[in-house]
Amino acid sequence: MLIQNRPSLRPSEVTPRHLWLDRRRFLSLAAGVAFVPASGGPFALGEPQTSRKDATSYNNFLELGESKEAPSANADAFNPRPWTLEVGGEVEKPFTLDFDALQKIFPLEERVYRLRCVEAWSMVIPWIGFPLSALLKRANPTSRGKYVEFLSLHDPKRLPGQRNPLYSWPYREGLRLDEAMNPLTIMAVGMYGDILPAQNGAPVRLVVPWKYGFKSIKSVVSVRLVEAQPKTTWGMMQPSEYGFYSNVNPTVDHPRWSQKKERRIGDILKRDTLMYNGYADQVAHLYAGMDLRKNY
Repeated sequence: MLIQNRPSLRPSEVTPRHLWLDRRRFLSLAAGVAFVPASGGPFALGEPQTSRKDATSYNNFLELGESKEAPSANADAFNPRPWTLEVGGEVEKPFTLDFDALQKIFPLEERVYRLRCVEAWSMVIPWIGFPLSALLKRANPTSRGKYVEFLSLHDPKRLPGQRNPLYSWPYREGLRLDEAMNPLTIMAVGMYGDILPAQNGAPVRLVVPWKYGFKSIKSVVSVRLVEAQPKTTWGMMQPSEYGFYSNVNPTVDHPRWSQKKERRIGDILKRDTLMYNGYADQVAHLYAGMDLRKNY
């Protein structure tokens, strides 16, 4: 198992204490399954990784605050235990697992992925997780399951940002089934060789690396197969700005800014935005024949 060098900060400064104390249990679970480090696997990018400090202190997570710095500042307010994940809907074998069972059943891998946010900033993060396809196959989707709907935890006591009445809670997202089954799509439970910090979506979040970051819903409690395209939080609030597909596409601008360039966190200069965030070889076939301006 790949363990990153220790950052200069103490662990308690970047991870809530109740999570850090649970680190040994997480690592022992990971060691007991087929953990594949990215350095020797098919998901290594060969790009410099964003520093752990930056990746855990500059976040979009409305449930813990609206500014980029608020989630890490408010992370101690969130206790991710107890936790269960429900998988259901149009499936033959619905099930519910607590977090410990989730990690024991699904072998963990480390994958280094780009994360591109709609505000034109990006990171390169070593995620620890398992393919979403493994979760869905266990439930055995029926022929009526065309889409996957995700819901985050709704608990204003643990997630104080949910007291803001301007947003519709819980946060919800969705994928087409073939997107969800793509090998790149994972459920992440850790990053940088450690358990997932609260500000990054603890204890389990979606990671879809070819889409803008708001599609990668955090703190997931429900995964359901549905027949019709599910509603999404930002799609309901601002449909002209946040389409269902939300693929990284430099040729389609956000109504209020260009998507042609991005700034990698930690860099000064901007770089060109890559189509599908650089994963075109793996996912472009999913959208063959589609109008990518209409299906933004």
